[in-house]
Amino acid sequence: MKKALFIDRDGTLIREPEDEQIDSLEKLEFLPGVFRNMHFIAKNLDYELVMVTNQDGLGTDSFPEETFWPAHNKMLQAFENEGVVFKDILIDRSFPEDNAPTRKPRTGLMGKYLSGSYDLTNSYVIGDRLTDIELAKNLGAKGILINDGSLTDELKKKELESYCTLVTTSWDEIYARVAAPERTAKVERNTKETQIKIELDLDGTGKGDISTGLHFFDHMLDQIARHAGVDLTIKVNGDLQVDEHHTIEDTGLALGEAFKLALGDKRGIERYGYSLPMDDCLAQVALDFGGRPWIVWDAAFKREKVGDMPTEMFFHFFKSFSDTSLSNINIKAEGDNEHHKIEGIFKALARAIKMAIKKDVFNFELPSTKGAL
Repeated sequence: MKKALFIDRDGTLIREPEDEQIDSLEKLEFLPGVFRNMHFIAKNLDYELVMVTNQDGLGTDSFPEETFWPAHNKMLQAFENEGVVFKDILIDRSFPEDNAPTRKPRTGLMGKYLSGSYDLTNSYVIGDRLTDIELAKNLGAKGILINDGSLTDELKKKELESYCTLVTTSWDEIYARVAAPERTAKVERNTKETQIKIELDLDGTGKGDISTGLHFFDHMLDQIARHAGVDLTIKVNGDLQVDEHHTIEDTGLALGEAFKLALGDKRGIERYGYSLPMDDCLAQVALDFGGRPWIVWDAAFKREKVGDMPTEMFFHFFKSFSDTSLSNINIKAEGDNEHHKIEGIFKALARAIKMAIKKDVFNFELPSTKGAL
């Protein structure tokens, strides 16, 4: 399905004057960074570009057409010179008091985009007013607000926060957001032995909300969230009355599946990662999200349990994660303190993940000489 960027004009592509009318060439001024980033969008990404703008009273005595079109056409030509062509330009000429169905945030001009042939969930509305975020809400798209933060309270008051994925004055940040949409996944795995729900955001801030029924396991999984810089929610209801095996193994399977889904086509990711010391221990985890599961395990434990987690299950967890994330993992650990040893492994895995999932929004190549992962 096609995706679109619905882009406002005044205050978004070009500066909006105090009288809110760009009716002369002297008033035409472009926002910093807009040419460079609109060029990258047109060149690198697969969005259709749609300009959506309210021009109050265009064609009336208060805003004659002959004062509008010279500046508007000059703007379009400047973008075309940079390889940026708008597929569609939607101009509403009504006044706010007219309450016209065609005026943003209403969708009267946008019928063809609501026909079902566009992937609106992964499309964006970009603008400098709350009405642009309301338009995103009405379309079922995501919103980006060009603002210095002064509209944040009003955004909350109007309950539009969940529809706005970014508030910024930087076109560099806008490009980065639309070039690397949210890399998230939700996985539910239900069997007779376990019920598991996982939510993952690869571009999070390291927040973990973990509850498996095994406290030490929770602590280790929280290391993945914290040190990989991902947001991770894991809720597990397992048959711990039998033993810990199913809970640990199935969590590994579900977590690996979440990473596979969130990574998508893997274009632009680093793919590889890491090792680290922890007190008396050295933990080494080499990771490759290359599409082929394999695990090499070189870590021995003398204790039967660390906390409430059986040490024999450590290998099973990483093997399960490798199987469903389609990753190659080589794990080695040495040291005397068993707690430090396994915590070092989890932290090293997390750092390897952080390195491997890093994405360059200017690189749209697969990290493979084969051309496929």
